[in-house]
Amino acid sequence: MTVPDGERLYIGDGGLETTMIFDEGIELPEFASFVLLDDERGRAALRRYYDGFLELARAHGAGFTFDTPTWRASERWGARLGRSAAAIADVNRAAVEFARVERERWQSPTTPIAVCGTVGPESDAYRPERLLTAAEAEAYHAPQLAAFAAAGVDMIGAYTLSYVEEAIGIVAAAGAAGLPVSISFTVETDCRLPSGEPLREAVERLDAETDSAAAYLMINCAHPSHFAGELERGGDWVRRIGGIRANASRKSHAELDRATELDRGDPAELSAEYASLDPHLPGLRVLGGCCGTDRHHLADICERCLPG
Repeated sequence: MTVPDGERLYIGDGGLETTMIFDEGIELPEFASFVLLDDERGRAALRRYYDGFLELARAHGAGFTFDTPTWRASERWGARLGRSAAAIADVNRAAVEFARVERERWQSPTTPIAVCGTVGPESDAYRPERLLTAAEAEAYHAPQLAAFAAAGVDMIGAYTLSYVEEAIGIVAAAGAAGLPVSISFTVETDCRLPSGEPLREAVERLDAETDSAAAYLMINCAHPSHFAGELERGGDWVRRIGGIRANASRKSHAELDRATELDRGDPAELSAEYASLDPHLPGLRVLGGCCGTDRHHLADICERCLPG
């Protein structure tokens, strides 16, 4: 089982959904990238996308977290797209098989690849319609994690979580499935989760209520300027931040929701902000991107942040 453990830096991919919509011209209903697995056109687009990041990992002697295109492949989102629970389970297994085939093509002793079953929030990441209890979140996410476990993933990566209870439930579901898990929170421009809880308090509460069971924590779907100041202030909690997958844009979530064009930001500026965070993150394991980022952003990040 391959899991980023801090011995080697891993890179992730970028903004999968924004790349497919704006660069590939592929419609993603409900922002659901799992629909790309339905036909060869979509699978070919996925291969092109992931191969660009795998080339970077190989060139820099880095590992790669192969996050499956399943951020929306859970029961509620599947139902909105007319998919049954059984069909969604099949999608999750197919996504893992796709990733495992790609790993066979690319993995080497200097480029280990962790196949990560990607989990997203039950509701809208920026404006959740309701807040699940931890028990409700565990029950909701358990079927997707069970499908991942049966398909042979290395770990679970849960992204863009906006409140702590859902994170607690996912950690519990991962434990029941026997899988390591990373938890990634998103924050607003004030470094608070969309729920209003400060990032530091969210990290500390998650660890306190789960006995620090998550392998590591991450921040995603926010620009470094939204959270850098809090990380630079330090504290024991910062040691738990093992990954950054930032947005290219400095805009708030509300502004991004209203935008009609993709804001790609400035790749050189973004990579410099990543590099400035590095000294403050002793537990750093994974560097990737989120909305608006692509291979070019990650190439700049690799040049600034990876050794050699």
